[in-house]
Amino acid sequence: MKDLCGREINYMRISITDRCNLRCQYCMPDGIELCPMKDLLTYEEIVSVCQEAVSLGIHKFKITGGEPLVRRGCADLIRMIYEIPGTEEVTLTTNGVLLEKYLPELWNAGLRSVNISLDTLDQKVYTEITGFPMLDQVLQSLKAAMKMGMHVKTNTILQRGRNESSWKELLILAKDIPVDVRFLELMPIGEGKEGETISNTTLFQKIKEIYPDIKPDERKHGNGPAIYYKIPGFEGSIGFISAIHGVFCDSCNRLRMTSTGELKPCLCYDETISVRDVARCGDSEKIRENIKHAIQIKPKKHCFSEIEKVSEKKKMAQIGG
Repeated sequence: MKDLCGREINYMRISITDRCNLRCQYCMPDGIELCPMKDLLTYEEIVSVCQEAVSLGIHKFKITGGEPLVRRGCADLIRMIYEIPGTEEVTLTTNGVLLEKYLPELWNAGLRSVNISLDTLDQKVYTEITGFPMLDQVLQSLKAAMKMGMHVKTNTILQRGRNESSWKELLILAKDIPVDVRFLELMPIGEGKEGETISNTTLFQKIKEIYPDIKPDERKHGNGPAIYYKIPGFEGSIGFISAIHGVFCDSCNRLRMTSTGELKPCLCYDETISVRDVARCGDSEKIRENIKHAIQIKPKKHCFSEIEKVSEKKKMAQIGG
């Protein structure tokens, strides 16, 4: 289905929990208010929304959190979504702490692609950012996923004064294994308004100084807005998601759904359309109408460059990463 700007909306990011086993301040700061479990959509309700989304042309789904693997039965949900006729792909974004434990279940459910949040390879810096010394477990999960045959992408948010030099060692991950190492600009949502992101334009120039032969990678790597490059001799690729300094709103193909069933047309604004009540009463026609409405009110462009106009006040974990 196309929105009023003519963009084909074929991708939905679904948060299944606002809980997480890490405490990255830009996503889940101290004191965050968690929603009652009774307010979360059940897996059956999520599947009912996905069924109507597929009927409207949304065929690709991303499962997110918080941390999705802290919710029991995440693999079951992935399997259930794959069983919907017309579903093309279900992927997962995770911090990686629990990934190795659940890999067999996730693989058997059909999962073949996973994004792992990884802001540094320095244990001390990792603990400062996340609140927990879990880097070794995350790297073990990454290796296990690669060994199993998963398409693995890492997501890094560089912040000035914290991990701004971490890109140098993170790049090396892509040298010997076919992992996509990606750098995301920090978006001014929640505590993200307080941090200072590193421009991907600046980062790319720094990378080019060390690897002058870096060149565009035209292969399709996924469903999102990342722009990829190859460094000669590297097995993997380097990706950039530049929400601030490389606005990609004109090609945005996504709709978000929070763990409480709020359809969110744009991350920047607080306007949402709820499907929770209609999903709970089994009204498939109304679910479909609400999805259509959410797509139709999708704004032309975000306003992240003008923070005072950003109306979304929730934290990132409450929305869905």
